[in-house]
Amino acid sequence: MSYAIIETGGKQLRVEPGRFYDIELLPVEPDQKVTIDKVLLVNHDGEVTIGQPVIEGASVEGTVMRHYRGRKVIVYKMQPKKKTRKKRGHRQEITSLMIDSISMNGSVIASSDQESEEVSVPTTEAVVEETVEAAATEGE
Repeated sequence: MSYAIIETGGKQLRVEPGRFYDIELLPVEPDQKVTIDKVLLVNHDGEVTIGQPVIEGASVEGTVMRHYRGRKVIVYKMQPKKKTRKKRGHRQEITSLMIDSISMNGSVIASSDQESEEVSVPTTEAVVEETVEAAATEGE
């Protein structure tokens, strides 16, 4: 399992290929690719590379899925005995991002395609064939 720690929107995130993350708003249209070059750490099969502060030549590529607004946060300020009250709401703009690949020095070290190949789920036809074969060997 490979992962990277990136910095975007003033926050640091641990990202893995094939997963979705909600980050600060990016100025990119939905269904477009985005490359994040601020990679702070990369772990690939137990080999850890740490940047000072960033890793030169490392990048994380992702696809912007959609833009939306987060939940409303109510900010209520009141000064007692002064009849002063302020009530304000705020909704943060959020981008949903799917990580496609992690690459170092131009070579892809982890991608969402590799992750899906590692996990193999047997189909129903294969399971039925196995049970039929097992039942046939028990009957003999």
